[in-house]
Amino acid sequence: MEALSWLLFLPQAPATSSSLRVQIWRHLRAAGAITLQNGVWVLPASDAHVQFLRQEEAELAAHGGTAWLFTAMPLDGDLVERFRSERDREYVEVVERCQGLRDELARETAAGKWTFAELEENEQDLAKLERWLAQIRARDFFAASGAEAAAAALAAGRQALTAFAQVVYAQEGILPSQGAD
Repeated sequence: MEALSWLLFLPQAPATSSSLRVQIWRHLRAAGAITLQNGVWVLPASDAHVQFLRQEEAELAAHGGTAWLFTAMPLDGDLVERFRSERDREYVEVVERCQGLRDELARETAAGKWTFAELEENEQDLAKLERWLAQIRARDFFAASGAEAAAAALAAGRQALTAFAQVVYAQEGILPSQGAD
């Protein structure tokens, strides 16, 4: 594998600004950055990542903070695997949440709660999972192995919701009855 170059970002927020530290932390995590050590963040080198980190640097400066941005080429260690591991942890969480959605649909089905309110609530939950998976995929720079399982779990959740919706529609008289009691 060809050696990658990396961007190291060392942000320093003013001691009195915990909200700024949290904001920067959230932005870096959302962009897919990982920490090497406390206060040292890393991203694969790209023009888009440089632009993003410069924006974070400007945000810090506007509030009295500072930041350093470096390019680096590690001599050992496997940063790519660290990135994959981070994304895989997120994919596992998506799989678990998708299972939770299917479990919820099974409970509602067992209880005969075929209402529009339940359908709408579960549609919103599925939409959140879809957005979340899209965000994770956007920061999955190195094709983590958990992506397929997360996509399959989301598809299973979508399929379970579609089946639940059909029963709700049948109960409401919108469609002919298909297995509703």
